[in-house]
Amino acid sequence: MKNERHLDAIVIGAGVIGAAVTLELARKGYRTLCVDKLPAAGYGSTSNSCAIIRTHYSTLDGTALAWESYHHWKNWGEYLGFEDERGLARFIETGMVVVRSEATTYQQHLTFHDELGIEYEEWDADTLQSKVPFYDVTAYYPPRRMDDKEFGTPSGKEHPGAVFLPHAGYINDPQLATHNLQRSAEAAGAVFEFNAEVVGIRREGGRVEGITLKDGRAVAAAVVVNVAGPHSAVVNRMAGVDSEMKVGTRPLRKEVHYLPFPPGGQGQPYGRLASDHDVGVYSREEAGGLMLVGSVDPKCDSLDWVDDPDDFNREVTEGQWKAQVYRMGLRVPELEIPNRTKGVVDLYDATDDWIPIYDRSSLNGFYLAVGTSGNQFKTAPMVGQLMAELIEACESGQDHDADPVHVRGPYTGRDLNIGFYSRNREIHRDSSFSVLG
Repeated sequence: MKNERHLDAIVIGAGVIGAAVTLELARKGYRTLCVDKLPAAGYGSTSNSCAIIRTHYSTLDGTALAWESYHHWKNWGEYLGFEDERGLARFIETGMVVVRSEATTYQQHLTFHDELGIEYEEWDADTLQSKVPFYDVTAYYPPRRMDDKEFGTPSGKEHPGAVFLPHAGYINDPQLATHNLQRSAEAAGAVFEFNAEVVGIRREGGRVEGITLKDGRAVAAAVVVNVAGPHSAVVNRMAGVDSEMKVGTRPLRKEVHYLPFPPGGQGQPYGRLASDHDVGVYSREEAGGLMLVGSVDPKCDSLDWVDDPDDFNREVTEGQWKAQVYRMGLRVPELEIPNRTKGVVDLYDATDDWIPIYDRSSLNGFYLAVGTSGNQFKTAPMVGQLMAELIEACESGQDHDADPVHVRGPYTGRDLNIGFYSRNREIHRDSSFSVLG
């Protein structure tokens, strides 16, 4: 590790958001070190992200941040300003079909889209059927699990149709995208160190002084940023700031399953990326003729909170496999469901209201970009900029708790209030309280 005695900032966590924060601090001239306990950037929960880029959120602030970040992904090479020797991750813009349910009109989401000038199309059931011919547009709400005797029973009501969002898609390789950020940050002067586990936050007189690593080294810096993903609550406890936060974070175990992409959907312009609230799943195409299927957290799917982020079941479970893939099968009758389960299991870092925390803390110089998993991959480039602006303002004397820092979006020109993501906020009752944010 170079110049560890002459650092301005340390970022804990080299996932997609940690790498973006590192890049933006380095661009501001901070001598920045990013440390991660894993062997490379993006090897943690980022590597198993579905990496979906979308604009619909349950709050105006969340929608605005996602819309701003969409432009970064759309212009990825321009944003990075540096060519990675591994090549650049690609944004595959498919558009997104959001299948409505009896309980989700999505009118609030569309109001936000209208205010921000984001295009969308509203489809009735007939239009949905014509646009996505491999779908069965029977209404089933509410979503149920396989052990429910009413599973697969139509509601008997008219299907409410869907919304199509053209400015959506996915990143083909989330780990490569993180490596792209790393290389761009290094070109700006940042340093990354891997296999470097943080075991302590050094503090003195109400201010952070740096970190202690597992190998015994003490690394000094006036700024430390917690972007530790599912380990964020552990790091907050090290810093002694967890008890003063009104909103907390916890690791949440999640499964995403692989299925063969339905033959009728291959080559179709619509349905390659979808969120279906009538049956309670989301899906997207994957390389190799596959489909990824996850849960949108309907009430029938209990949340699997984890006490220790280093000790959880990493195997696909039969119960959740059946819940997700058979619900998908209701919508796509020709879906082939293999006899053997296949998928990925990892942890989210979720807040109490599923809206992230981008904030300072009660320990001067210690900052938080936490509670981001599941719905914030898409906002990473802009979050890096928010955090860099927040840190610069606070370190220059601005009281962010009393006078929140605002950032002007470089693409949309919209004012982004970082105070919306405060650790001391009241629970946002407008939140979906789900992976949708």
